[in-house]
Amino acid sequence: MNAPTLLGHVGSVAGATISVRQFEGVASGIAIIGGRSYRVGQVGSFVRIPQGYHDLYAIISEVGASATPATLNDALDRGDRWMTVQLVGEIVEVSFERGISQYPNVNDEVHLVTEEDLAKIYGAEYAGQVVVGRLANAESIPVRLDLDKLVTRHSAVLGSTGSGKSTTVASLLRSISAPGGAGFPSARILLLDIHGEYGRALGDNAEIFRITPGDGEKQLVIPYWALRPTEILNFLCGKMDDRATTAILDKIFAAKSTIAEADNLPGVDLNSMTVDSPIPYSLRNLWLEMIDPEVKTWLDQAKTQPAIVLPGDAATLRLPTYQPHTTTNTAPYQNNIGVLGIRKQLDRMRSRMLDRQFEFLLKPGDWEPDLTGHAANDLPALLESWIGHEKAITVLDLSGIPSAVLLDLIGAILSIIYEALFWGREREEGGRKRPQLVVMEEAHRYLGREADNPAREMVQRIAKEGRKFGIGAMIVSQRPSEIDDTILSQCGTFVALRLTNSTDRSKVQAALPDNLSGIADSLSVLRTGEAIITGEAARLPVRCRVTLPPKDRRPDSEDPLVADSWKRARGTEDYDQLVAVWRAQDPKWKPPETDENAGGN
Repeated sequence: MNAPTLLGHVGSVAGATISVRQFEGVASGIAIIGGRSYRVGQVGSFVRIPQGYHDLYAIISEVGASATPATLNDALDRGDRWMTVQLVGEIVEVSFERGISQYPNVNDEVHLVTEEDLAKIYGAEYAGQVVVGRLANAESIPVRLDLDKLVTRHSAVLGSTGSGKSTTVASLLRSISAPGGAGFPSARILLLDIHGEYGRALGDNAEIFRITPGDGEKQLVIPYWALRPTEILNFLCGKMDDRATTAILDKIFAAKSTIAEADNLPGVDLNSMTVDSPIPYSLRNLWLEMIDPEVKTWLDQAKTQPAIVLPGDAATLRLPTYQPHTTTNTAPYQNNIGVLGIRKQLDRMRSRMLDRQFEFLLKPGDWEPDLTGHAANDLPALLESWIGHEKAITVLDLSGIPSAVLLDLIGAILSIIYEALFWGREREEGGRKRPQLVVMEEAHRYLGREADNPAREMVQRIAKEGRKFGIGAMIVSQRPSEIDDTILSQCGTFVALRLTNSTDRSKVQAALPDNLSGIADSLSVLRTGEAIITGEAARLPVRCRVTLPPKDRRPDSEDPLVADSWKRARGTEDYDQLVAVWRAQDPKWKPPETDENAGGN
């Protein structure tokens, strides 16, 4: 008598691909085994091939006509039904292992996998695992990921808008950082939050940094002197010729050298420091030094007496005023000493420095150097505030960052983190002793293929070298087809939610480490919050229902309820307030309280 789990028999073996002739007594649909119902012959479900003392396990990748071997063209006419399965691992005694030690033979039995079998594969608990959800076809069995491989081998969370991507990331990070012994309380996670979605979801175990902080949040500042000078000059001045750029870089290097020598900064060797060394310098003083020769005039031909009317002021960015030069060969004479012909670029630099929306970068609070180049706070205080606090997660809310500077800033943030943990890798606070996970939301916005993209360059470096130094990347995107190939190919684990775009699906399919095209084809029909997880952190490719966080701990990314909203009576509307919020560039902006309503008695 045949076992109730029998699906069919091995028809042919070609490497890891097995063609299975279905057993005539198996009807498609649902089988009831041990009081539980199982779907028969579903793409993505497991099968078991007994081999004496151990069992081989495979995943169904194709069923029906497309699975019929080419040499059996008349099989359908004979009534045979076929399916294709991919070998993935084996159980020897009680432990499951990826890979196989032997291949099945023709006519070996192929069985449906029951929950007891799945528990052997997924049920074993090991130190260093994190629960992310439940098996889609057996919700009593938890899905666990290997945290070591998830972080060091990098990962990608991919899914179309509305597929549950942000909720999946929030759930995963909450599982990792859960207090009370369930998670890893000393985790160190940095999340780049492009749309400001995660403050509510992670706020109970995260430090939130925003340009305009609310209750319990901290001020986000990124000191300009921590960026590479070429990047900050490109942002401030725009395009300049090599001669002008070199002259300005020389002045920056001289200013940094003066500070390094005067303050005797630990670790700085004056003989080996470069213009890129993260040392404070005064941008306002630099502007005044550069603008002065461009506008200067002289009272004498020997150019010894400046025709000064009012000196410039670096603190207020006031232009120096000189008597206008004449077009005839009489005083005042136009200056030609140290002139670089960059008046237009310096005017742009001044306007950027006066623009309030860039204050978080160009006037970074206690990190802003004075006119001599000395700053009250240095990089140690910045790094400690970002990755040295008591909580497991840091959320850098970049939703208020102007798009003109977003790529440079993300590059700067990643550069600060990477360089510090790379060089400090042997120290207790370094990357090897306490690894760092960097989660990059909306990654397609800054990891495309554009030239001169500092963010992409830094992520490429993390993806290629971060594993050795304890720095892992998690790429989160709804458009994987727009992400640089080098970065995506370095991701060892994929959490793929519903993807409706065929180009995006093919990109994921090509990058998946397991050759399971049938499973990847189901990406377009996944339910919201359901994911296919495959790669190094997963014991096997698996279809998983991601655990939802509590309702009050979900990202602010839900779709507006159009029908409910349009059905309700309209509330009080104030378009003065609407424009005020727009001008403040802060959705939580409120008018300052007056003495009348603030003081009481």
